[in-house]
Amino acid sequence: MNIHEYQAKQLLAKFGAPISAGFPAFTAEEAEAAAKQLPGPVYVVKSQIHAGGRGKGRFNGLGADAKGGVRVVKSVEEVKTNAAEMLGRVLVTHQTGDAGKQVNRLYIEAGAPIAKEYYLSLLVDRAVGRIAFVVSTEGGMDIEEVAEHTPEKIHTISIDPASGFMPHHGRGIAAALKLEGDLAKQAAKIAQQLYTAFKTTDAALLEVNPLVETTDGKLIVLDAKMGFDGNALFRHPDIMELRDLSEEDAMEIEASKYDLAYVKLDGNIGCMVNGAGLAMATMDIIKLNGAEPANFLDVGGGATKEKVTAAFKIILNDPAVEGILVNIFGGIMRCDIIAEGIVAAAREVNLSVPLVVRLEGTNVELGKQILADSGLPIVSADNLGDAAKKIVAQVKKAA
Repeated sequence: MNIHEYQAKQLLAKFGAPISAGFPAFTAEEAEAAAKQLPGPVYVVKSQIHAGGRGKGRFNGLGADAKGGVRVVKSVEEVKTNAAEMLGRVLVTHQTGDAGKQVNRLYIEAGAPIAKEYYLSLLVDRAVGRIAFVVSTEGGMDIEEVAEHTPEKIHTISIDPASGFMPHHGRGIAAALKLEGDLAKQAAKIAQQLYTAFKTTDAALLEVNPLVETTDGKLIVLDAKMGFDGNALFRHPDIMELRDLSEEDAMEIEASKYDLAYVKLDGNIGCMVNGAGLAMATMDIIKLNGAEPANFLDVGGGATKEKVTAAFKIILNDPAVEGILVNIFGGIMRCDIIAEGIVAAAREVNLSVPLVVRLEGTNVELGKQILADSGLPIVSADNLGDAAKKIVAQVKKAA
C-alpha cells in the first residue's frame, strides 16, 4: 500500500526527520488558507498522486507549455490560482502512463533555499535479505538518468538485521553523499531516523528525493514516498487509515475484499490461478503462445466456491478480456471444489467469452467430470502448454 507525500512526511516527522512546514489542501480555498499559515515569500504547490515524475509531468488540456505538477510560486494569490488549475485535472507523468492520474489533493509547502540536492532511499534488498540504503549525490528529478548513465554515482549500503543500524552506517552514508562536518552528522542522524521509521512501520520502500542541503547548512527531507508491506498492515491500523482508494484500480480494490491477489495488466487473456509462482508461469506461457495476459490473479491455496465466483466476476469486469484460462493445481485445494465454483460462476455471470480449464491434483478426475457434465462450453486441457494453446486458439477463433 502506498501513501501520499504529505502523509509520508507527517509519519516521518514522528520519528524526528526534518521536514518543511506544509499543509494538505482539497480545494483552492483550502490551499489559500494553508499558504497564509506559511512564512513565505516562496510557496510550493504539489500535486498529490501515487506516482513519481510530478515535476516534469503535464496536465491534460493545458497544452505543452503548461507548468507541471509541482509549482514554485511567490504569493498567496498564485497559490490559489495554481491550485484551482491543478485540482480535478489529470496529471500525466512517465510513471502514470498516458492515462495519467486525477489530482484530488495538493500539498502546500514552504519554499526552501536549496543549495544542493541528494538522493536517499531504503528498500528490502531480497538478494541479501537485508534492508538497504541507496544513496547518491545526484538527487532530484533526473535520478533515473543518473541510474542509467552514471550508475557509479549510486551507492548501496546494507544493514545486518542482527546488529541493526550502527554509527558506522551513518558515517558511510554521509561519506557516500560526500558530506563533511556538521552536514555529515545531520545525514547520519537522518539516516538513523529513516531506518527506524522503515523498520517500525513495516515499510517496503522509503524514498527521499530530494534530500536537500539548504543555504544555511541544514538537511531537509524535501520529498518523501512510502510504500508498505500489505501483509503486515494488520499491525498498523493507523497507516491503513491513510489509504486513498481513489488512487487504486477499482478491480484490485474489489479483489482485496475476497483476499484475492489481483493486478490489472494490458492483455486480453484473463488468468485465474492458485499460487503466485504458477500464476507467473501461466502468464509467461500465454506470451510464448502469442497472446498477452490481462491480469495476474492468485486465488490462493484455500479458495472456496464463493471466492472463485468473485474472481470470475472481477476478470470479466475488464472489457479487454476476450478469453479466460483457469490453471489450478489441487494440493491443499480440491479440484472438485474448484470445478463447482467455475460452473457456478460461469452460470451466474452468463459467460460470453471462451473458457479453458486445466486442473491437476486432488480429485482431478471428479473435477473434470463436473466440468464435462455442466453443459457449458468449457474446454478442458491436459497440461499448461495445452491450455495456453487452446485459449489462444479459442480467442482467435471468436475474434
